[in-house]
Amino acid sequence: METKSEVKTYQNLIGGEWVTSQADKFEASMNPADYREIVGYVPLSTVKDVDDAVQSAKIALPYWRKLSGVARGEYLRKTADILEQRLDDIAETLTREMGKTFVEAKGETLRAVAGLRYYSGEGIRSIGEVIPSSDEGAFLFTTRVPLGVVGLITPWNFPVAIPVWKMASALICGNTVVLKPALETTVTAIKVIECFKEAGFPPGVVNVVSGRGSTIGSALCDHPDVKAISFTGSNEIGQLIASKTVQRGAKFQLEMGGKNPVIVTQHADLELAAELTVSGSMKSTGQKCTATSRAIVVKEVYEAFREKVIEKIKDIKVGNGLQEDSYMGPVASQNQFNSVLRAIKRGVEEGARLVLGGKPIEKGEMAFGYYIEPTLFDEVKPGMSIAQEEIFGPVLALIKVDSLDEALKVANDVKYGLSASIFTNHLDEVFRYMNEMEAGMIRINGESTGIEFQAPFGGLKASSSHSRELGKAAIEFFTSIKTITVKP
Repeated sequence: METKSEVKTYQNLIGGEWVTSQADKFEASMNPADYREIVGYVPLSTVKDVDDAVQSAKIALPYWRKLSGVARGEYLRKTADILEQRLDDIAETLTREMGKTFVEAKGETLRAVAGLRYYSGEGIRSIGEVIPSSDEGAFLFTTRVPLGVVGLITPWNFPVAIPVWKMASALICGNTVVLKPALETTVTAIKVIECFKEAGFPPGVVNVVSGRGSTIGSALCDHPDVKAISFTGSNEIGQLIASKTVQRGAKFQLEMGGKNPVIVTQHADLELAAELTVSGSMKSTGQKCTATSRAIVVKEVYEAFREKVIEKIKDIKVGNGLQEDSYMGPVASQNQFNSVLRAIKRGVEEGARLVLGGKPIEKGEMAFGYYIEPTLFDEVKPGMSIAQEEIFGPVLALIKVDSLDEALKVANDVKYGLSASIFTNHLDEVFRYMNEMEAGMIRINGESTGIEFQAPFGGLKASSSHSRELGKAAIEFFTSIKTITVKP
């Protein structure tokens, strides 16, 4: 194992400077593909560090909010160029720190570049409307104004894309930000923040404070000068954030869990359905909030679909994400490793049939990583825990149903409603599904995963706070409306 002197120690960015945390304590960020490797040491910060960052953001706010949208967009454009120049380094760090394959890490980083460029253009788009007034001598219109200092709490599964899309949408509106990245992937997040610093953002506009959520996240939610919190993570933490922020009148945005289904009807292209179901469930080792977790299949094609899925899962190459032929890497941490194995054990105990996988992979170098076999269950009943609870790992549950009616009932009979997909070539089934599926993002003949920056992202039911990220919906969250009447 590397010693501390051989590995870089990272710092917080507060007021435009890299500073050591008040506690001067650090934690090793480990490579889940080989936990003998330390990727870097990251700060375990304090409440005082959060206050320093918030005060820096507050001081920077008047200047930043007065800049034109065009000027703010230019900073984002410069950041996009720098991030693109550092693509390979940041993607490799992401793979080493989180475990997803290098191909996926590059794809995520390029999506972040695209997101920065998209939001750089939002500064010249409409932020209000003219409304006819009942007073014939008056001019009535609306505009949008920034909220102020906002706190961003981001997860470990997308440590480049999610921090970037939250920051870009908040910054273009004239807010200043304090980012609290997931502790497990802080090195990656800090390398992204280095791009913002190099782009020349004024001191205090962008700040990052590393540490445990129970300390840093809680302090951000409680801070009276933080006007909004945007959070992506677990339902348990999301509910706590909602409770904390609503008590002091701050705005909150929560993107949380999913138990995302695909429905396969007798009119489906089974080859396409199997390919995209496996891709949606196994890429990123199933660690996406939009990952396919359940395949609900009508009985007429159940056996044929299952055989195609089995064939494709058997072809999956598991390995270190930096190896070119790896399709699936390790799960992101020991905690996640243990959690997924417990979920698999519960599935077996409840009577589901374990068709493939279900065990740790301990051969060769993989013995030093958090690898789990791609896992397939069938004979799954809708009430079983593996059909109800988010697993966040490489586990797919097959559920047989008699009809589309039953498929929709089963698909909707969970507390979540993030994403869903149907595979069918029948237009009647498409319209039934579009009208009745209880999910914020639904797809036809496509993976349950994926985002587009120009379109709203978010879920229904327990998957979100019913606000949306991305597209113009993000601008709506990060601003307030002013209604203005002008009379001569």
